[in-house]
Amino acid sequence: MNYRTLGNSDIKVSVIGLGTMTWGHQNSEQDAHQQLDLALDHGVNLVDTAEMYPTPTHADTWGSTERFIGTWLARTGRRSDIVLASKIVGPSRNPGSGTHIRDGLSRHDRANIVAALDGSLKRLQTDHLDLYQLHWPDRSTNFFGQREYPYVDDPQAIAIGETLQVLAEQVQAGKVRHIGVSNETPWGVGQFLRQAEVLGLPRIVSIQNPYSLLNRLYEGGLSEFSHREGVGLLAYSPLAFGALTGKYLGGARPEGSRLSSVYRTFNRYDSASAQQAIAAYVALARELDVSPAQLALAAVIGKPFVSSALTGQTSLAQLRENIGALELQLSGETLARIEQIHAHTPNPAP
Repeated sequence: MNYRTLGNSDIKVSVIGLGTMTWGHQNSEQDAHQQLDLALDHGVNLVDTAEMYPTPTHADTWGSTERFIGTWLARTGRRSDIVLASKIVGPSRNPGSGTHIRDGLSRHDRANIVAALDGSLKRLQTDHLDLYQLHWPDRSTNFFGQREYPYVDDPQAIAIGETLQVLAEQVQAGKVRHIGVSNETPWGVGQFLRQAEVLGLPRIVSIQNPYSLLNRLYEGGLSEFSHREGVGLLAYSPLAFGALTGKYLGGARPEGSRLSSVYRTFNRYDSASAQQAIAAYVALARELDVSPAQLALAAVIGKPFVSSALTGQTSLAQLRENIGALELQLSGETLARIEQIHAHTPNPAP
């Protein structure tokens, strides 16, 4: 395993991190424990979760992901062996959804941050998190695949400075070591850094955004923050929900897969341009006689602004394959071929 410093923190994280959002829907508690055991056996130390997991979030399974991790920690006593990260939900943009989480009260103010964090710590059976993240912005902006910025005023949005102050209090209380954001924009990252400097508060050390061969928008406005300000990227969906393995090409929906079970109406990677790009990357992998998943992951972890790529998997075989991407070294010629495909079909699935 290779390790990188998480942003400007004192934490070293494995370049492959363990994503957990299927635990509680597609994966049982036993499955989750087996994935944790195997991941740590291979040197993975970053375990990323969230209060809303598993996704899509439902009242009957909500919180089970963190509880599974908590029972594993209680059984193994290996808290010091992992870098444990979780997230607080943001305001729902769909009326009536998310009401099972604190009755839908999810603004990033003092009451909700404290309640959310304490709830996560209880489920995880630990007294602190190494990284606590805002799952998505409190304000109205573009994320979760929305390309265009919405010119919408949000008078209820909590000011970033206020949110940062509350997070600082959690750090001071010892509940959190470092803080980060997720699904953020360049403006948002800039504001968090500016407010930290002006108010003398902790800086964010990470941003968890989507990044894959199908979505390289991070490179345009955010990678410079990673380079110059020490905000490391935790790349989520590096395999684009498994689409970059090629298993969904031609409309296929393999039995037991994410898109045939819990995300039946999900179409983020179904556009003609996305399918064209996926087919090209899979063909390149086949030509090189390598796994399409490992090619896609190797391309992500090869970027200097990526602290860790968070992989989600439902089987131990998939986890072994994903970790195996560390053994794949992409040649200059292969990287050039990837750039040719990207230039032809850039960012078809943000």
